Amino acid sequence: MWRKNLPAILLLNMLGMVLFLSYYLPAHHGFWFSIDSSIFFYFNQHLATSPAFLNAVAVTNNRLFDGCSLLAMGLLYLSFYLKQDAAGRRRLVVTGVVMLLTAVVLNQLGHLLPVSHVSPSLYFPHVNRVSELTGIPTKDASRDSFPGDHGMMLIIFACFMWRYFTKTAFALALAIVVVFSLPRLMIGAHWFSDIAVGSLSVVLVGLSWWLLTPACDHLITWLDRRLPHKGSRAA
Repeated sequence: MWRKNLPAILLLNMLGMVLFLSYYLPAHHGFWFSIDSSIFFYFNQHLATSPAFLNAVAVTNNRLFDGCSLLAMGLLYLSFYLKQDAAGRRRLVVTGVVMLLTAVVLNQLGHLLPVSHVSPSLYFPHVNRVSELTGIPTKDASRDSFPGDHGMMLIIFACFMWRYFTKTAFALALAIVVVFSLPRLMIGAHWFSDIAVGSLSVVLVGLSWWLLTPACDHLITWLDRRLPHKGSRAA
C-alpha cells in the first residue's frame, strides 16, 4: 500500500516548500544571496588568472559538451538494459520515455514559480565573461536562470535511478549531477540557488507524489501494454 509512504511524501513536500520559501520570502533572498555571490565570485576571479581553468570552463559549457551528460546517463542506463531479456528491455525503454515526460512536465511547472532573474554573469557589472575572454561559443549567461533546467533534468534522472535501479546506480547518478551541474556554476550561467533551491524544491514536491505512489508505475505499465510490440501487425 502506497499510503505507508504518505509520511515521507508529506515530509518531502514540506522540505521542498520550506526550501523555496527560505529563498522567496526574505528581502534580497536572505542568506542565499550571500552564498550565491560568494560562489560566483570565487570562480569568476579565476577565469582571469588561470588560462587552463578558463579554457576548461569554456569547453565544458559548450552546447556540444551537453551531449557528454546525455552520454553518461545513457551509458549508465545501457548497463542495465543489456542485462535484460526482451520484455525487460522494452520496459526500460518505456521507463526512459516516462522519465523524459516527467522532466518536461516538471520543468514547465518549475517556470510557474514566482521567481525570475538573470544569471550572475548578467546581474553583476564588470565581471569576467568566458565568451568574451576566449571567443569560444559557450553558455555563460541566461536571461531566466531560475530554476536550473539542466540541473533539474540531472536530479530527476538520479531519482529514477534510486526508484527503479540500484544504490550503486543512484550513487553514480548523483556523481553525474555534480559533475555536469558544476560547469554552469563556474561560468556564471546559473546561481547556486537556481539548482539547490529552484530545481531541488520542484523535484522534492513533484517527484515525491510521482515516484512514491503507484502513479509512475501505472503509466509505465499502461504504455508498455499500449505501445506496439516489435513484429506486431495492425488489425
